Amino acid sequence: MDAATLHALREFPDQFEAFYAAVPDGFATWSPASWEGIPSEPFCPIGQLCHVRDIEIDGYHVRLARALRETHPLLASIDGDALAIERGYADADAHQVLATFRQARAHTLERIAGLDDRQLARTAEFEGYGTLTVRSLVHYLCSHDQQHLAGLQWLLGKMHACRQAA
Repeated sequence: MDAATLHALREFPDQFEAFYAAVPDGFATWSPASWEGIPSEPFCPIGQLCHVRDIEIDGYHVRLARALRETHPLLASIDGDALAIERGYADADAHQVLATFRQARAHTLERIAGLDDRQLARTAEFEGYGTLTVRSLVHYLCSHDQQHLAGLQWLLGKMHACRQAA
């Protein structure tokens, strides 16, 4: 795997936590009047944290394991909105969510750091994406991270505009 992608994956938990720390007190469950333009899935700040945690564990841990052990498996997409309701994102503890996510990301990095070219070239079919490789999955994970960093920044912009107008 290329060094830049591994570096971004390794640094993401710190960046994500720092962006979340910038959320003003009382705004953890805040939602804008319109989600139009958000670069990530439309979740409130605590929802962003929970979603990233769940996609790491229920999504990429499972997808990577299956792609590495099965022959061209079909990898399901995850309904983030259903998870938000089922797991009570609005009531989550941010510190616990971040701690769980950090552990999950460490596991992901351990799993992918030692993969050889043959393993990275293994294929799967990913619902909504089509045919891909394990290497592709790692890039999509990194892309998902970047979308949620952008999503938190977008939310911060909306929050500050809302507070200024009040």
